[in-house]
Amino acid sequence: MISIKNISKHYGSFQVLTDCSAEVEKGEVIVICGPSGSGKSTLIKCVNGLEPFQQGELVVNGISVGAPKTNLAKLRAHVGMVFQNFELFPHMSIVDNLCIAQIKVLGRSREEAVERGLKLLDRVGLSAQAEKFPGQLSGGQQQRVAIARALAMDPTCMLFDEPTSALDPEMVNEVLDVMVGLAQEGMTMMVVTHEMGFARNVASRVIFMDQGRIVEDASKDDFFGTPRSERAQQFLSKILQH
Repeated sequence: MISIKNISKHYGSFQVLTDCSAEVEKGEVIVICGPSGSGKSTLIKCVNGLEPFQQGELVVNGISVGAPKTNLAKLRAHVGMVFQNFELFPHMSIVDNLCIAQIKVLGRSREEAVERGLKLLDRVGLSAQAEKFPGQLSGGQQQRVAIARALAMDPTCMLFDEPTSALDPEMVNEVLDVMVGLAQEGMTMMVVTHEMGFARNVASRVIFMDQGRIVEDASKDDFFGTPRSERAQQFLSKILQH
């Protein structure tokens, strides 16, 4: 579903990603973790063309992301993206947030878009909030709306960029529960997160990054058992000791 081959990216002389390679099969859930500034978010944003890269090849569902002729808007319509800060339109109702891209990008009728949107709001437990505005919802609710909005586009895979890091601790589980449900239904997912419980629960594999490189790409059992790299062992000892 997603093939990342020798991707390198730099801003001027600063190297953000160095020779990153990974393969994601259909239905896999890949958790990407690592210290701040290790390139995790940049890598995931390269997958749907939000960040350009200078070297390497990235193919999503048969489409080359870096090819000059690739229609990135069309590609992004099929690659769901959920950001740290929700990115909902504050002046639109929740249901309108779910409909606008369906109508403008997929060409659905208003009726079709509303029907699909309401079905997905029900799925994330927010049917009662359809006519409210984002500012009237909690952070956890807004993030669930953002997930529903991404699903409304019928994506072939989903990218999550630290989806719970801006939330109060009490709201984290309501978002993770939705993500666990998606994983169990077989959605292909790449998730940048520090939520190690989620990784242990649903990840097929864990990719550990440090200083712009993929240091480790292992099954979750191997990663949480005995990571091969010393750097991953240090990271886990700090993040799991409490």
